[in-house]
Amino acid sequence: MTLNQSEVTKLIPEVRTLVNKCVKKNMAEGFLFSAGTDTQIIAYEAVKYKPDIPCLTLAFKGGTPKDTEYVKKMVALLHLTQETHQFGREDVLKFYPKVVEALKKYDPMEIRNSLPVYIGLTLFKEKGIKSVFTGDALDELFGYPWQFHLTEAEFAKKQEEMWAEMGFSSLPMAASLGMTIKAPYMDPEFMTWAKKLPIKYKINMYNGVKYSKWILRKTYEDVIPKDVIWRPKAPLEAGTGTESLRTHFNDFVTDEEFAKKKAAIKEKDDVEIQDKEQLLYYETFRKKFGKPKDVFPKVEGAVQCPKCQSYIKTKIQFCKTCGAYPI
Repeated sequence: MTLNQSEVTKLIPEVRTLVNKCVKKNMAEGFLFSAGTDTQIIAYEAVKYKPDIPCLTLAFKGGTPKDTEYVKKMVALLHLTQETHQFGREDVLKFYPKVVEALKKYDPMEIRNSLPVYIGLTLFKEKGIKSVFTGDALDELFGYPWQFHLTEAEFAKKQEEMWAEMGFSSLPMAASLGMTIKAPYMDPEFMTWAKKLPIKYKINMYNGVKYSKWILRKTYEDVIPKDVIWRPKAPLEAGTGTESLRTHFNDFVTDEEFAKKKAAIKEKDDVEIQDKEQLLYYETFRKKFGKPKDVFPKVEGAVQCPKCQSYIKTKIQFCKTCGAYPI
């Protein structure tokens, strides 16, 4: 998608003014800081108003967190008051039931992504911090790498479908702890602007590579190191290292026990369990809420998930209960 350099030059100060305004309007007492593009930019603007804002980075001991090197560079650049909390297997076992309960789902990827956030929120709460920055909504507003192959028309359609179902686990988790999430990209003014922004400013090329959040990266590349602002997208589970939870609990039950439990759940609940990790989360969900089809019964306009039997209103064919796709 061809860009007009004079248009880009004119747009950059407008973008920076808007982001600064939305950060200032939504100031928080603490910051869950991953040093992804989303949080880099918030941090750059936030320290202008609260230079000593406490920043917390989460890393799973059993994984290989991808955020570490970028966090170090941003801490040095902005002189951030930052600490990294490493959590282990015992923390996961302690907190995953709370996450399942707060989110009312047992989708493995959602739980993996949400665990570090929940643990971070509990740590902030212990310090008396009640409001926390997150970078929620920027990916949904600007697109994901898996959408790069779409035509402009297809991308525009997918964006509208995603916006209609947009939801963030940080919100119910914070609410369950009596806390508040401050998400500048969810500010109505920012969201209105982003939704109207031409696609060429959302996804475009840099040094021969296609990137999302293009105009935001371009806006801040003169004040944030280029290798940091142009870092590739890393899902939260990769950034924190929790992606290793996919197999980390394979010793939770033996293969024989898993096969028996999987068969029993299928017979009793008509629910298909994909692996041992999901079994862990499902057992908590089942004990707390009941069968998925009873928790999410049939309503007008909903489709039934073939894996968990819950009814979901979705245009993107994704089951928010168990994570099945497509449904």
